[in-house]
Amino acid sequence: MRSTDNNNHEICIATECANCGKGEEESNKLKACGACKMVRYCSTDCQQAHRPQHKKECRRRVKELHDEELFKQPPPKEDCPICFIRLPSLGSGSTYYACCGKVICSGCCYATVYDYQGNEVDNNKCPFCRTPAPDSDEEIVKRTMKRVEMNDPIAIYNIGVHYRDGRHGFPQDYTKALELFRRAGELGDTEAYTNVGYAYNNGRGAEIDKRKAVHYYELAAIGGDVSARHNLGIVEYRGGNIDRALKHFLIGAGGGHGQSLKKIQELYSDGHAAKDDYKKALQSYQAYLGEIKSKQRDEAADEDHRYY
Repeated sequence: MRSTDNNNHEICIATECANCGKGEEESNKLKACGACKMVRYCSTDCQQAHRPQHKKECRRRVKELHDEELFKQPPPKEDCPICFIRLPSLGSGSTYYACCGKVICSGCCYATVYDYQGNEVDNNKCPFCRTPAPDSDEEIVKRTMKRVEMNDPIAIYNIGVHYRDGRHGFPQDYTKALELFRRAGELGDTEAYTNVGYAYNNGRGAEIDKRKAVHYYELAAIGGDVSARHNLGIVEYRGGNIDRALKHFLIGAGGGHGQSLKKIQELYSDGHAAKDDYKKALQSYQAYLGEIKSKQRDEAADEDHRYY
């Protein structure tokens, strides 16, 4: 069965071999093209024979599928496990605790803690599990390594940062850092994939490879990392692909990335974006700020001079 999409491109909902015409009633072994999923074949020989005819349409559909995945609305950050308000998209608005593996928002990290009688108690503990804070670099590393053994992606990413920056007693080793970032990304840490992209973009732990950098930025952006999303917008902008850049910046602004909002404002000022684009970006950015706002977080930001 065949139909067309909105761009009048033919889409196959295959019920027969695209090469020889053998139907499902003749063979129950029809397999879809692994790339575009549009056509099916009864054998590898038929697939190879049909490749010259199918190649152009296959590539077009693969690109469409890729863009559908890339530009769909990414999942929002999870909620803080204490106040149940959405976590800020940038790391400065929250803290990871290796004692329990929880990410806590800045408001809950710095909030005053009281006992059942209303008396203020020691706040130098994890806000979630109440484990006392580590008192040395050695204790920080020990706790983090325990989480690494449990395949905690954030802990693995943090050890990668220690290697990248040469801190907490770790030697500076970009290659080891890249290895850990890639591992953490495979386990679901989108920020780790962003850092893999940085590594390939800047030649830190690997040879400079701009295509690989974009690939990992895309993986991170699809997972919801706004910094990677902004980077993709910059790449497209520098390549002259303004429409694609604008799409990235719009998603980034909606996810709380202030620089993406600023770029849309610049595009609007230069005549490359419509007024409605800037209005939409501003509204989505303000909506994000409303979702993450709390009195405790505002107080923590004022006290610690943090921005999120």
